[in-house]
Amino acid sequence: MQRIAVLGGGAWGTALAVHLARLGRDVTLWARDGGGPREPHLPARRRDAGNVASNNRSGRALHAAACVVSAIPSHGTRDVIRRARGLLPPEATVVSATKGLEVETLLRVSEVIEDELGSDRPIAVLSGPSFAAELARGAPTAVAVAGNCEATVAAVQREFRSGYFRLYATQDLVGVEIGGAMKNVIAIAAGAVESLGLGDNCPSALITRGLAEISRLASALGGQRETLAGLSGLGDLVLTCTGQLSRNRSVGIELGKGRPLEEILGKMRAVAEGVRTTEAALALGGRHGVELPITAQMADVLAGQKTPRVAVEELMLRRQRSEVEVE
Repeated sequence: MQRIAVLGGGAWGTALAVHLARLGRDVTLWARDGGGPREPHLPARRRDAGNVASNNRSGRALHAAACVVSAIPSHGTRDVIRRARGLLPPEATVVSATKGLEVETLLRVSEVIEDELGSDRPIAVLSGPSFAAELARGAPTAVAVAGNCEATVAAVQREFRSGYFRLYATQDLVGVEIGGAMKNVIAIAAGAVESLGLGDNCPSALITRGLAEISRLASALGGQRETLAGLSGLGDLVLTCTGQLSRNRSVGIELGKGRPLEEILGKMRAVAEGVRTTEAALALGGRHGVELPITAQMADVLAGQKTPRVAVEELMLRRQRSEVEVE
């Protein structure tokens, strides 16, 4: 994988491009807005970002690429992959670095990519506790890489690793992608709880029950519960719910202050995937008969139908149950 194309010039796409260029790969970054690497997102690594070639023509960016990293927001993934379909080299591996669900179809991002490129294309998913700015500056980071083909997963492990970036392999695409998508929903709730000043007990309980909620949905879709106890589940959940760089947590904090969602999103430069994922996850849970109480409450809060404080009260007054769920 000497030549790698990165689709998506946001913070995460830029961070991955910078990381891969630092490893000596020939990296080209393509941004939907026609720009180059998002240096303002990564001020500490501007020199490294300058080592990444940018091209606003996807055909040139994809030319002869052995690997294509898709870091496009979930709502734009299908369109970009569809446009890239005829330009992708036949043997190129596609690595999805997007955490979310397609709202219209409720498909996971790897399913969207497979839908557009076909089932014979090698596809892997990269997910875990990883803030873009920290990866870009070389801070120790560990993530999961998932795929149905062991050889593809092993190749991504080998080609993406470094002294500060470690990848753990799994074949549980469902668990990894549901963990990556759903943690953003719980992080919005965690930010709201933090903003309300409800102490330390409440966010701890929220994160724990949020993990149970994520695990239920992943399991119903065919994922493995143990995956959600790992980097792409618990690890990413804790980071996104507590980290100062978390966009979704920030949305929750502002909601807790009483600000309307439209105003919050209007002032954000980057995408908070949890906002779109909330309704999609709730619909997916309904389709499979999975109860998602925290997600349901957050859907009402995001829609302006109730305040975060009322949502917390309703969660606390739900019927009590056993902590260990019977399959």
